[in-house]
Amino acid sequence: MFEDFANLWTIVGIAADLKPRKLHPIVVGGERIVMFRGADNQPAALIDRCPHRGVALSLGTLCDGIVECPFHGWRFDGSGANRGVPWNPDAKLDQLHAQPVPIREVGGLIWIYTGFAPESEPVPSETLSLPGIVLSAQAFPWAAHWTRAMENMLDTPHLPFVHKATIGRGMRTLRHQRMDLTWSVEEYGARIGNHVEGKESKGRLDYRYPNAMELFIDPPGRIFRMLAICLPQQSGHTSLIIVTMRNFARWSLLDPLFRFSTRKIAGEDQQILESSSPAEIPPASKEKSVRTDMPTLAFRKIYFDQIKGSSATP
Repeated sequence: MFEDFANLWTIVGIAADLKPRKLHPIVVGGERIVMFRGADNQPAALIDRCPHRGVALSLGTLCDGIVECPFHGWRFDGSGANRGVPWNPDAKLDQLHAQPVPIREVGGLIWIYTGFAPESEPVPSETLSLPGIVLSAQAFPWAAHWTRAMENMLDTPHLPFVHKATIGRGMRTLRHQRMDLTWSVEEYGARIGNHVEGKESKGRLDYRYPNAMELFIDPPGRIFRMLAICLPQQSGHTSLIIVTMRNFARWSLLDPLFRFSTRKIAGEDQQILESSSPAEIPPASKEKSVRTDMPTLAFRKIYFDQIKGSSATP
């Protein structure tokens, strides 16, 4: 299970969007998962497949933290334990459990582990612990492999071309100058430095292992950052989740303004990324690269050395 994306913690959304008394189906690494809040309001997750006849539990109902299968009414709690089988009071419930998936609520985000026995815990960005931070999130479905999307998030040289009318507008006059990029390994992944003709860029870009990028755009005296998560779904499809983190304009009524801007930028990337061939990033030797590709080549090495070929077994 979770082939080529196993045994990893990944962000799947913000905690505020995981509403009580509602089932939330998602797809992560090719596996269907249903998330919900249990009777204690803590997040829970199960493989979205009833062990009886394989139907989607997410089509069922949720009552007091118990999921009821829509087919025959089998009932499961957040640990996957069977809490009842209609017509069969003598059923051996301990042998009829659903498959739980590790889930955490950390830093206002919901994290899923693409495996079944985590040996670590999620490592949230320090931004999430700053006072006064509010989160807003939206997701964009892309017909692109998550690795192409991830490399795009770590790639600075494309900004004045793909985003010439938005976030890359100010770089248009600089594109004939020399850019130097650095990759500094950190506990969470890496920090990417950017110098143009020796002058350091004001912004900052972090790679957060395995599939996220944090962009620091802080205006003077304020905090404004974007967390982009490239969540693999079914083969060749990615959910690009963008979380904005800010300590100003904190009213939720202003969220649509930030979402409009984010949607415009993501749309500029989408058409380009969906045209990539092959869909999944190949080994570095299979494509031509130059000096400013250093961060994306560093990610490519991580993918092939640590992620590609992984799988998990319950």
